[in-house]
Amino acid sequence: MKYWPLPNSYQKTLPQDGEPGSFWEDRGDRRHCGVDIAAPENSEVVAVEGGYVVDKGQFSVSGEFDFHDDTYFIAIKTPQKLVVKYAGLKEVYANIGDYVEAGQVIGILGKIIDEEKISPSDPFYVQSLAESGRNVALHLEIYKAPITIAQPYDTGNYLGERKPSSLIDPELYLNGLIKKFQTA
Repeated sequence: MKYWPLPNSYQKTLPQDGEPGSFWEDRGDRRHCGVDIAAPENSEVVAVEGGYVVDKGQFSVSGEFDFHDDTYFIAIKTPQKLVVKYAGLKEVYANIGDYVEAGQVIGILGKIIDEEKISPSDPFYVQSLAESGRNVALHLEIYKAPITIAQPYDTGNYLGERKPSSLIDPELYLNGLIKKFQTA
């Protein structure tokens, strides 16, 4: 059984092409490599499905850009050999090597972008995320094995046009869950 990753999200849909936070969104000098699911700060994030934690670390770093707050990520490898990266977390509740169950709380949502620190000279996509209320969002990336990483990568974005061959659209992974919520 799969679970929606943010039970407290504002909606059970994903941003569509051209909307802030959508998959492979063109952000001028970079491409968004996941999707952003908006929810209130401190919302619980749950594992979509069970698997082993294969990585965790810092996602956004305060001071790197004036508008960033510190957030973290956790990556879980599913039985289908997909790696699901949950990012934008204030706290992470599992460690590398741990097995997490589907629906288990794996962290709480933090604020990636501090809207009070945004200036007119900051990138348009950052201003757009804050204006649309997506400054607090789960950033979800999904990769199939073997994972190929295109560089450079920065806080959920690839700097360039080349999409890594292992990166998949999270909507494909969450599609059944989205349909379930739309018919309920």
